[in-house]
Amino acid sequence: MSQVEELGGNRVRLTVDVSPHELEHAVEHAASDLEGSVRIPGFRKGKVPRQVLLANVGKDRLWAEAVESHIGGWFWNAAARSRLRPVATPEYDFALPTTESEPWSFSATVEVQPTPEVVDWTTLEVPRDETVVPDELVQHELDALRNSVAELVPADEREAREGDTLVVDLAGADGEGQPDTVVELGAGRLVGEIEQALVGARVGDTRSVRYTLADGTETSVDVEVKHVNEKVLPETDDELARAASEFDTLAELRADIEGRIRAAVDERIDADFRAAAVDELVRASSIQAAGPLVEARARELLSSFVRSLANRGITPEAYFQTTGQSPEILTAQVRAEAAQSVARELALEAVADRAGIAVSDEDVKELIREQAEGSGDDPEAVIEDIWAHGHQESLRDDLRLRAALDRLAEDVKPISPEAHAAREAIWTPDKEKSAGETKLWTPGDPVPQDR
Repeated sequence: MSQVEELGGNRVRLTVDVSPHELEHAVEHAASDLEGSVRIPGFRKGKVPRQVLLANVGKDRLWAEAVESHIGGWFWNAAARSRLRPVATPEYDFALPTTESEPWSFSATVEVQPTPEVVDWTTLEVPRDETVVPDELVQHELDALRNSVAELVPADEREAREGDTLVVDLAGADGEGQPDTVVELGAGRLVGEIEQALVGARVGDTRSVRYTLADGTETSVDVEVKHVNEKVLPETDDELARAASEFDTLAELRADIEGRIRAAVDERIDADFRAAAVDELVRASSIQAAGPLVEARARELLSSFVRSLANRGITPEAYFQTTGQSPEILTAQVRAEAAQSVARELALEAVADRAGIAVSDEDVKELIREQAEGSGDDPEAVIEDIWAHGHQESLRDDLRLRAALDRLAEDVKPISPEAHAAREAIWTPDKEKSAGETKLWTPGDPVPQDR
């Protein structure tokens, strides 16, 4: 539990209650750390009994170590639950605990980011693309279906060409062979040098191919062509629809393909529009984000980026070497992204406050049920666990911001990207003259004349 006291000047005092369970956990960690760092004659590091450790370092030092190593985490968790956004390092005030069996509390005084004043978002104009399904995308999908039911006919009398399917025998430099290997020229399933060497080959030909392995060494393989087959695509007609789908006519098949593409395009356009709406609100309201919250978000983004590289087997050093990017440039980019991310959340919180958006416990539980059922977990057990650890507040905040984004996207005025670009080209803040000289021009006003 935590309590917030407004002190004025964007400063608050947050009183945080720490449960006996959390205290015990902190003391266990502190004792383990001290056991590994304190030298006590007759005992190896990490093998010091608790009573011996206390006799040598004192209970106050153990409690101080426990509090100092965990108070930051307790504070930031409580700040998040209270929807506070600190912009400075907190000043802690506490007396050391004396027992692990009773709750303990501390207070932290800190400057926080106030919820910003946002403009009337119903006046904002945000670019939104029109949904267009290019004919070539529909045709691409139809061609893929034609390819999936294509017939292979022998073409042993001519040279192999791109798109043909060959049957070959492979013989490596080490003498090991791979007979009757099926190769579709142009599909990229074999080493590029092998596929390229087979273009123009005839049945009975043997091509020796040298190529470079992933470790930089070279090897070779002999490829003997046994059969050449040509892929014959069916006509784009009702028969294709019946052979390659559950539809009876080409018109039905085409309509289904177009509908699926349209849904995907609509989803992308909607996501882009919603993001643009938030960014326009941030810009129009001049919201700036800085301080520890941005730095913490930047660290999260950097850690996530490094993990994504590791999952692909790439070290940061290899990434910088291959991309030519420097750690300083990457850090600056991530920090800018973190600042924008925090600014968006501040803007949406302001929308939620002004619109009176509230999220009930039942709303949170419904979200948990949906996610738990999707992963095959027991929804009620998951709900009980989340409530026991106090994680429901972060989910409540997520739902509240999502509802605020829904409201924002519903209320702003969508305009064409062309109209938006035209307005941006006509006027930008750095072009505005001093107050009183002129006013912002918008389409429909008389064209301003230079003075």
